[in-house]
Amino acid sequence: MKSILHPHNRSVLFILLLAIITISACNTETKKEETKDARPSFKSVFGRRFTEVRRNFKSGLSFNNEGYQLEPNWHFSFPSDDSVNIYNPKRKMFVNAPVLFDHDSIFNIAWAWLRLRKLSHDSIIFQVMKVEDRALLRERSTVFMTMYADDYIKNTLHTDAAHLIKPNHLDTLFIRKKVEESIKDSTKAFAARQPVTLTSKNKLLTVERISNTDAYKSSNVVMEDYLLPEFNIVINKAYDDFNYSFSAIVDENGEIHFRKSVKFIFPEFVEPSNRAMHGIINGYFKAYLKSTPGKTLGMPHPSIIIINVEGYK
Repeated sequence: MKSILHPHNRSVLFILLLAIITISACNTETKKEETKDARPSFKSVFGRRFTEVRRNFKSGLSFNNEGYQLEPNWHFSFPSDDSVNIYNPKRKMFVNAPVLFDHDSIFNIAWAWLRLRKLSHDSIIFQVMKVEDRALLRERSTVFMTMYADDYIKNTLHTDAAHLIKPNHLDTLFIRKKVEESIKDSTKAFAARQPVTLTSKNKLLTVERISNTDAYKSSNVVMEDYLLPEFNIVINKAYDDFNYSFSAIVDENGEIHFRKSVKFIFPEFVEPSNRAMHGIINGYFKAYLKSTPGKTLGMPHPSIIIINVEGYK
């Protein structure tokens, strides 16, 4: 059977079909872009007070391998799509802050970049977006915030926020495994959520815990004091004048073990300096200092501290 279409007509038909497919694809892409850039509205939850009950990494855990713990602390409501009424812990009061929409469900809320992942009458989930030099780093945006409405917590779950924000069973299993590993191998020591404490047992030794949190506030680095506790120790009537700074591991029993100097030492002085620091720990510290191990979720485990020690004859 011969084709009823002339070759010329078939060419025209092919061109028309190609044009229709191209236009359809363009319309589809346009609709996708419009959907992507459409601003989500918080109208359905205007005036409802929400409390953050969970903050976790992409792994689902609130702890990372270094022992850093994410802690929920947001309390807020949306009076409108352009503002948020949020609790300021420093001022101990609720304050109004701007809500600015960017794109792809990404907002700047109270000066934090967040992507809306879920919005319902009773809950909201945000993804914390990592932004550096106005560039969005999606692969490093690995923290998520879960909020519940206050009346949902009280009237439906019949509990309170203080109970919900506690680490869950997955966090406990994770920390228990890390504790067991660090006890077997001290190189796997990690930061203790309730850090090591050092207390003087003799008036010849004074010890002071110092805070480094303020030093990091001007940068984008997250640094809580419990991640690497630091102490200044002064020993009077020592065998000689000395000044050392070193890191040490405090094990699950509270024993202090020399790790390494945190100051540069010329190669020819490394061995005698290390020997002196070992001697300070095994001599003065054992006689004059009480050390209590750090704990996470109530479990004592090895953790690292920094010690700056000065001795005066």
